[in-house]
Amino acid sequence: MRVVAVGTGQAIKIAQNGDADALFVHHKPSEDNFVTAGYGLKRLDVMYNDFLLVGPKFDPARVAGSKDIIAALTKIAKIGHPFTSRGDDSGTHKMELGLWKVSRNDPRKSTRGWYRETGSGMGATLNTASAMNAYTLTDRGTWLKFSNKGGLQVLVEGDNRLYNPYGIIVVNPAQHPHVKRADAEAFANWLVSNPGQTAIGAYRIR
Repeated sequence: MRVVAVGTGQAIKIAQNGDADALFVHHKPSEDNFVTAGYGLKRLDVMYNDFLLVGPKFDPARVAGSKDIIAALTKIAKIGHPFTSRGDDSGTHKMELGLWKVSRNDPRKSTRGWYRETGSGMGATLNTASAMNAYTLTDRGTWLKFSNKGGLQVLVEGDNRLYNPYGIIVVNPAQHPHVKRADAEAFANWLVSNPGQTAIGAYRIR
């Protein structure tokens, strides 16, 4: 198996071009569009985690303890405290932009310079947030693994809108005949089988 680890947006482009046999990402609307457009055979639910809003312990927007991510983002936008975004078309970035849209804020149009797009992965974006004492949205798995937390802490969690499902899709061989459908389906089916789910459930970050 050869894994190409990139953000969701880039992964979808790779799969659409026929340069992958299976797509394993975490932005369900994009995954559903991929299948509807004929690029994938079927989406299978594999696993999930959730997103967190992290930020400085002194919390200038006063959002700590809230379970309402939309209200929290609105408060951050109102005071204009630094917020770092991946800005890389990843699943996390897509989720973040969707949440800003629901909050009726478009931070990219702000002229105050508080919204910073790193164009980088989650680890690098967290490093930037740590250095700036900024807010950011991260998935829980990366946060648990991240060692350079500095003055950052989890401020908002538990909102159902922060649910983060992962799915796998076998690329449609009708679009790209060279796709190794049998191998890809064997992998996808194993992931959702009892042994596959047991292996995923047993994984721990050390």
